[in-house]
Amino acid sequence: MAVPRNRHSNARKNTKRAHHAKKAKCFARCSTCGVAKLPHVVCSSCGTYNKREVIAVA
Repeated sequence: MAVPRNRHSNARKNTKRAHHAKKAKCFARCSTCGVAKLPHVVCSSCGTYNKREVIAVA
């Protein structure tokens, strides 16, 4: 098992973790109804995906 030779300082440790922050979700507009939705996901309001009706929504 790998064992580190020396201890990293707090500044070096925290610099390494600079990219670990959570990013905000990006939303896309549904091409049919215009509601904000996640990309590559079926629209929950109208049930379409790629301009085709996939789920029948009442």
